[in-house]
Amino acid sequence: MRVLLVGASGAVGGAVAEALGGRHELLRAGRSHGDHRVDLASDASVEALFAATGRVDAIVCATGGMFFGPLAAMRPADFDVGLQGKLLGQVRLALIGQHALTDGGSITLTTGIDEPILQAVNAGAVNSAVEGFVRGAAIELGRGIRINAVSPTVMTESLPTFGPFFPGFESVPAARVAQAYVRSVEGPQTGRVYRVWQ
Repeated sequence: MRVLLVGASGAVGGAVAEALGGRHELLRAGRSHGDHRVDLASDASVEALFAATGRVDAIVCATGGMFFGPLAAMRPADFDVGLQGKLLGQVRLALIGQHALTDGGSITLTTGIDEPILQAVNAGAVNSAVEGFVRGAAIELGRGIRINAVSPTVMTESLPTFGPFFPGFESVPAARVAQAYVRSVEGPQTGRVYRVWQ
């Protein structure tokens, strides 16, 4: 399979590349790293990405910015970080990318744990919206194309950065999270959210 992996240089993306790379042709893309450059906030950039890659069998997105901070100090521009970065960026990739997929191809997006945590209102709202998009898109995609999302808790490798936001949560190793992406790419299911929480 030809698999387009957006966000391959991140913690999640690196683990997904490791899990899929031995069996598939990986096309790595990112804002500043990879075989291809893409800005998920731009229709033109995403269209240029698929013009460069040609047909692919799977699209995996393992990137998307969000805002972390207290609700009392949050401004609409702060909330827009997650809307533009993690929600609309992934939706844009799926909407444009569906036309570059081979019949029976797949799209895998990334959400995150949906337990409310302090200073993560933006993340919680955006993750729920991505999951809603996946469920809705699954019943409309044609040509046997599938779409799923992976929802990991905090990863062990990310504890130095995000651990303080997740007191009492069990972390999971990135290699385990990556297996949910393998399941989405290589399995038969659609409209699913694969939760990797423990």
